[in-house]
Amino acid sequence: MKKIFLLLFTILILVSCKSKPGPAAEAEIEIIEPEFEIVSIVILQADIVVTEFETVLRVKNPNNFAVTLTSLTYELFGNGAFWARGSANDILLVPPLGTSELKFTFDMNFINMSRRLLDDVIAMRQVNYRFRGDAQIQPDIPRIPPFTMKYDCSGLSEVRRN
Repeated sequence: MKKIFLLLFTILILVSCKSKPGPAAEAEIEIIEPEFEIVSIVILQADIVVTEFETVLRVKNPNNFAVTLTSLTYELFGNGAFWARGSANDILLVPPLGTSELKFTFDMNFINMSRRLLDDVIAMRQVNYRFRGDAQIQPDIPRIPPFTMKYDCSGLSEVRRN
């Protein structure tokens, strides 16, 4: 009788010491990649040869948790011509189901550009842009590692003076 009681007591203790389910047992979290869009391209200082621009990038987070854009590499093209290349680190927190904007500046040398592009910029016409690169995203969820995504967006952007 004592042996049966001791066996039942041991089984009861082992069952009550069961650990919580690990991350694999938790519900899977679907992460949707953020969306990128150029809001505007602003002329900060215009010279005949080199012009300084400021570009506003909007990042839309379609997830119900915040994400941090921890690094970004980019190439920017205007009317099919290469304009700039760059990178940044620890740059932007995007709230859940929200948007955030990031401003960055670049210089463009018009010597190797077509005359039409220079005319479009001087006349403040909209330019076709293409913005592409890699972004490292850190979801604001414990135990979820950062991931790198490629982005490639294009559209029309206004060109205006500051």
